[in-house]
Amino acid sequence: MVDWNLAVATATRLARPGPEIGREEARAVVAELRAHAKSSEEHVRSFTRMATDEMHDTPVLVVDRPGWVRANVAGFRAVLRPLLDKMSERRPSGPGGAVLGAVGGKVTGVEVGMLLSFLSSRVLGQYETFAPPSRELPAAAGGGRLLLVAPNIVHVERELDVDPHDFRLWVCLHEEAHRTQFTGVPWLRDHLEGEIQTFLGETEVDPMTVLERLREAAGAFTGNRTDEADGDDGGRSLVELVQTPEQRETLGRLTAVMSLLEGHADFVMDGVGPAVVPSVAEIREKFKERRAKGASRLDLALRKLLGMDAKLRQYRDGERFVRAVVEEVGMDGFNRVWTSPNTLPTKAEIAEPSDWIARVHRKAES
Repeated sequence: MVDWNLAVATATRLARPGPEIGREEARAVVAELRAHAKSSEEHVRSFTRMATDEMHDTPVLVVDRPGWVRANVAGFRAVLRPLLDKMSERRPSGPGGAVLGAVGGKVTGVEVGMLLSFLSSRVLGQYETFAPPSRELPAAAGGGRLLLVAPNIVHVERELDVDPHDFRLWVCLHEEAHRTQFTGVPWLRDHLEGEIQTFLGETEVDPMTVLERLREAAGAFTGNRTDEADGDDGGRSLVELVQTPEQRETLGRLTAVMSLLEGHADFVMDGVGPAVVPSVAEIREKFKERRAKGASRLDLALRKLLGMDAKLRQYRDGERFVRAVVEEVGMDGFNRVWTSPNTLPTKAEIAEPSDWIARVHRKAES
């Protein structure tokens, strides 16, 4: 259903070139990022009080944009396999179905490649949770690896005109927080994968339905919408468009978890930063300005279509939740969130941290 090799080839061909940098400087950047990733372990574990021995088994990979593409294609294949198998089963049998599958796989491969080429120049770092190991891209035994995209980090530090050594450590602190979350909470990976598979299991796989919803998404950006009276903010992402009522419930839980993880990483980064990153205040301010800057119409449309605007809200809402809970019950009290899936905040509790405190703390104490 998806020609993954073509996706990689397309993304690699279309990916923008990185910043100009000499070979020796590039080697120095890679070495420094590896060193910062290592030093970030102790900083983050000390601040979060989430010690774990499994962390040392998780590889840190400093990659370029094509390397990030290859790593994410491997992750996509692993996560999407049940859905794609389901679609294959519904494909018409006989020669016609085989031809349709081959052509469709190449078309989808090109589309996935175009998506990955867009994202490959924007990601600074990533804890890849569902990565299967390979010779080129090793992963922990249970899955997982930390990726740092060197050309993108160099590009942003130059664009912001900040101290490059401080900025690289600042980025590593954020990504190390994600590695700590998944290595320090043994059940988290399986829980998140289960929620994703539940969501995908409810996905409507009828091609005509998907096509209609793609057209609806495109209409949101061209002004050809027929539901302007619904009062939303001008269009829905693809994730929002392809939903059943059951998916909405699952998506609500996924949104809450992702808000928690992203907000916690930002909180940790800001908490550790002042002690180890001298220019953290300048970096944070300039980075916030960069996030808020207006982008081109195409860029804004793609961000909306891919749900990236929702990700930015997750950083903000999740960080506000974590900060409020830590201020009320302390870091150890906040860490009860990692006890089990039942102690994770709901989407409503992300917006109202006091409700989570009442449910998890006061109910347990009564």
